[in-house]
Amino acid sequence: MLALLPRLQEPAHEAAERFTPFSINTGLIFWTIVVFGILLAVLWRFGWPAILKSVEERERRMQQQLDDAQKARAESARLLEEHKRMVASARAEAQEMIAKAKAVAEKERETLLAQARQEYEQLLGRAKKDIGAEKEKAILELRREAVDLSIAAASKLIEAQLDTEANRRLVTEYLASLGGQR
Repeated sequence: MLALLPRLQEPAHEAAERFTPFSINTGLIFWTIVVFGILLAVLWRFGWPAILKSVEERERRMQQQLDDAQKARAESARLLEEHKRMVASARAEAQEMIAKAKAVAEKERETLLAQARQEYEQLLGRAKKDIGAEKEKAILELRREAVDLSIAAASKLIEAQLDTEANRRLVTEYLASLGGQR
């Protein structure tokens, strides 16, 4: 603490010569202006063109990026429109294919129905024909039975032995004449 004491007792005139914020030192101002001028000249000569060049380069890159973004935006808009057209075309094509498929299915259904009707008609015709043939066979069988029964009855009535072939012919002619009268 004693070491600090002599400092506190400094003369008042030395304190007046010390630097204050409001004091002017012309030598310091001169050298500050000289250093500032030299620094300004060096920066003006070497620094300023480099700074301008980098700023201009950055501005050019930003403009290029903006132009590229505009091109990309235009291209994406074009691709979007093309995509929309393709989707609309695909939908129209799908609708057309569905309509064609429905038409083909309807036509195929009609063809199958026509074939089924035709087969039905053929089966019905064949069945009628078979029924007719069976009917004719049955009628012929019944006639033969009738002839045999008639001959048997007539032979018992007459009790004479006649030729069976001649008897058959006579009865068949008689039955045919009865069938022709109808």
